[in-house]
Amino acid sequence: MDCCGYGHAPTPRSLMWPAMLAPIGAMLAGSVGPLGSTAAARTAETASAALDVLRKSISVDVHTHGGKTGITSKAPPNEDLANAMRAGSLAVACLADVPDGPILGRNAQGVLAAVRVPEPGELYRHHLERLTWMDEMVASHGLRRALTAADLEAAHQAGQPAVIADVEGLDFLETKIERLEEAHQRGIRHVQLVHYTPNDIGDFQTGAVTHQGLAAFGAEVIRACHRLGFVCDVAHATEAVVRQAVRVATKPLLLSHTALSESRAMCPTALTGRQVSADHARAIAETGGSIGVWHFFPSLEKYVDGLKEMTEIVGVDHVSIGTDQHVTPGSVPDYTRWVHLVAAMLRGGFTPEETGKIAGGNYMRIFRAAVG
Repeated sequence: MDCCGYGHAPTPRSLMWPAMLAPIGAMLAGSVGPLGSTAAARTAETASAALDVLRKSISVDVHTHGGKTGITSKAPPNEDLANAMRAGSLAVACLADVPDGPILGRNAQGVLAAVRVPEPGELYRHHLERLTWMDEMVASHGLRRALTAADLEAAHQAGQPAVIADVEGLDFLETKIERLEEAHQRGIRHVQLVHYTPNDIGDFQTGAVTHQGLAAFGAEVIRACHRLGFVCDVAHATEAVVRQAVRVATKPLLLSHTALSESRAMCPTALTGRQVSADHARAIAETGGSIGVWHFFPSLEKYVDGLKEMTEIVGVDHVSIGTDQHVTPGSVPDYTRWVHLVAAMLRGGFTPEETGKIAGGNYMRIFRAAVG
């Protein structure tokens, strides 16, 4: 997500930001009023404030699949993600490979689930294929791969979009812990323990309870994540898994994409099985971690309300943005809308400092602690 709308060439930010302000201000203004009107002036002021937040802090979508032509699609590697990140001034995307993707489908209730048992090695092969796809993306299509916090800072300074390679569900391990080290060598820096497929790590929210929480192998995996230098993500895990993971963890945990249970801002949803209770969220915050809120809200204003709901429970230092952007409709359908979301947060009452924390600063704290 090349931040701040910069081009490919490393250009000093002091020159680029004033040039970006006018077109983004106009884009945000839409049809609020004629040039010179109070409404237009207020929108331009908000646009300037949003860009100022994005200039001063590294913004991060803590869970994404990169849009309709992203890593979970059948599209070849392309520049769509980098271009959208530039246009919307997003700095970093945690780009998630989905190893159990080949066996997922909708069940009778319309909920995503594993519809068959994978063949031995099938999910590992798919995972490696997606890593090759990502290798080409960062080699040829306008993105930097970040391996350290220093890489993220350098990319932001240069105005280049960066990705943190992410894996949604460690089903590819097949109890082979050494595959975690291989993933680290391939550039992965963020891993989610479970997804929609039963594995040997722990129980997931929308599946049958088989481990009564975190399995012994799951505890081993968390310790290995801390040792190797991964952000450890407990999205999709049951509250029992999270509570047991908290006792094992020695570094902050992330829950990358969810919303508060019975969220008033979301309206009726089929995603209730993936939402979290206040106590579930607080357990993550107590590790120094953060909870990412997805974009499945009817508008940006309602999305901001969803962020407020979570902030009221865990505090502004423990909330992030994890859109889960891919092909599912949501209020941030592509990253040209990122600056609009930041502007909506400011209009909704978050201060610039609070907005910077939620839009990336809280994740950066976790990334520095976990990865270095």
